[in-house]
Amino acid sequence: MICLRPHHGMCLAYFEGKGYSDGFTVNMQKMLEFFEKGADIELTVSGDEICKECPNLKEGSCVSAGLVEAYDRKVLEACGLSEKAQMSFQEFVENVQKNVIESGKRVEICGNCQWNEICANKQSRWKRNK
Repeated sequence: MICLRPHHGMCLAYFEGKGYSDGFTVNMQKMLEFFEKGADIELTVSGDEICKECPNLKEGSCVSAGLVEAYDRKVLEACGLSEKAQMSFQEFVENVQKNVIESGKRVEICGNCQWNEICANKQSRWKRNK
């Protein structure tokens, strides 16, 4: 069981190898590959495995804590989930795709993120062709 911030379900949907630092980017790619192999997750509104390599983590606290916690809570609400919920990563990203990305709530939730341009200009990797 791996802890995952709910908003990272959106970040991973559009991740293309860019990030806050080289270490962060390498870790994000590693975590994406790990999760896609079938990991089980527990949702958390605090630091997770992805956060561990973020340069915005100073002395164990995120310098943007209020902002990213708001993203997390909005994703939980949109998906009908709660903190500490446990599920497969696949189940989680299908929920994010349907209830956040396809519903058009992504921009409402995190449109002010510095990485928004990446997300706005590409398709989610969680989208299933019908």
